[in-house]
Amino acid sequence: MRVMSGTRTSGALHLGHYLGWLSNCLKMQDQYDCYFGVMDWHGMTSAYKSTHEIPNWNRDIFAEMIAWGLDPEKSTMFIQSHVPEHIELFMIFSNLTPMGWLERVTTWKDAQEDAKANDTHNLGRFAYPVLQAADIAIYSGQLVPVGADQVSHLELTREIIRRFNHLYKAKLPEPKPLLTETPAFPGLDGRKMSKSYGNSILLSEESKSLKRKINSMVTDPQRALRENPGNPLVCNVYTYHKLFSSETDQKWTVEGCTTAGIGCGDCKAKLCGNIEQLIEKPREKKKELLNNPKQLDSIILAGCEKARTEASQNLKTIKQYMKLIV
Repeated sequence: MRVMSGTRTSGALHLGHYLGWLSNCLKMQDQYDCYFGVMDWHGMTSAYKSTHEIPNWNRDIFAEMIAWGLDPEKSTMFIQSHVPEHIELFMIFSNLTPMGWLERVTTWKDAQEDAKANDTHNLGRFAYPVLQAADIAIYSGQLVPVGADQVSHLELTREIIRRFNHLYKAKLPEPKPLLTETPAFPGLDGRKMSKSYGNSILLSEESKSLKRKINSMVTDPQRALRENPGNPLVCNVYTYHKLFSSETDQKWTVEGCTTAGIGCGDCKAKLCGNIEQLIEKPREKKKELLNNPKQLDSIILAGCEKARTEASQNLKTIKQYMKLIV
């Protein structure tokens, strides 16, 4: 079974990306025929004024993926814009996708005011789901990893492919959701973790910066004094412990907080050490890759060529269904 998944180019990856995407990719690469993309055309829908940053973001994300264990020998890894077949299939799908389908997309309706305020109320963002469908279909993707709350988004891709198959008597696979665990993970301030909010911890966060960020986290307001017992369930630091600390450390945190046996500084120090242990080796591996640009470029080129070979063959088949070529 073939899996297609990607991450949008919008800057360096953070812990939210690890929990919601990268950790699942690491599991999937040993079970499926995987295509993993760095999706920079999607990123450009909001970063069209800072396109000079996109090539560096692409390289940074690609290096991050490898550093954390995605293996180019096991999976096909590529940069979206390096495979122009994505855009050609997007144009084909655009012509058979009714406007009403896109106008009903929840994420578009919910984000319109924000998009207008940020000058990203554009055609690219409106047609985002059509390009997403092309991203999947160009590799004949059969499974797409999504959280339970994203299944409805994938259904639009299925509708577009279903309509294509009906119109042209084709047999493109309708991708099915591969449900993955996507734990709720807030940023340092309790809001959604986002680069734009400045509340994220990067996967390549340096030790000093990591410590500073964790020390800035707001804790249970009841613990105004060291001797005041607290409630871990209302503390954002404990939310992080549940994701990055062992059961032993979680138990230590709960007991120490509720009895005032430990202070918030002790709790944060423990968390910092556990996250540092998780990211230290990938951080150094990523540095090695970025400091050896020829090696990294070679890996990127090989992955994109492999992806394009597959995409080109599939696009030829799609055009044959449409009687555009014989």
